[in-house]
Amino acid sequence: MSEDEASPRVQDTPLSSAVWHLLAAWAISLTATLGALFIGEVMGQAPCNLCWYQRVFMFSLALILLVACLRRDTNIWRYALPLVAAGLGFALYHSLHYAGIIPEPIVQCGAGPSCSSAGMSLFGWLPIPFLSAAAFSAIGALLFLARRRSP
Repeated sequence: MSEDEASPRVQDTPLSSAVWHLLAAWAISLTATLGALFIGEVMGQAPCNLCWYQRVFMFSLALILLVACLRRDTNIWRYALPLVAAGLGFALYHSLHYAGIIPEPIVQCGAGPSCSSAGMSLFGWLPIPFLSAAAFSAIGALLFLARRRSP
């Protein structure tokens, strides 16, 4: 047996639908991560406390979903879904603050506009806290689909 035959390799088969779901979930988490970094570092907008908590979970998801995609590990849902659930919880709570359903003010970490101000909306009408909730929800749905379709 030659060395090439004995060494483990990534399968040369087409990607399964479960792996495509993982790739889509990673793309969403990467986009959300890059968007948060752009808002904070390029635009200079200091995130509020609730934004920081959401960042912790989203940034972690971007890393572990990348590893899962590279390894074609469709069992990542066991580790990623708790991160999604925690991030989604903070995002929903943040969205309720933004919508005024929870009357407490959003506590900002530094100088600059609050994420509840009109300037922190995409296209002038889509609030960032709602985007975060949508991203966590989409990632959760994709992980659920990947779990159901894994071999």
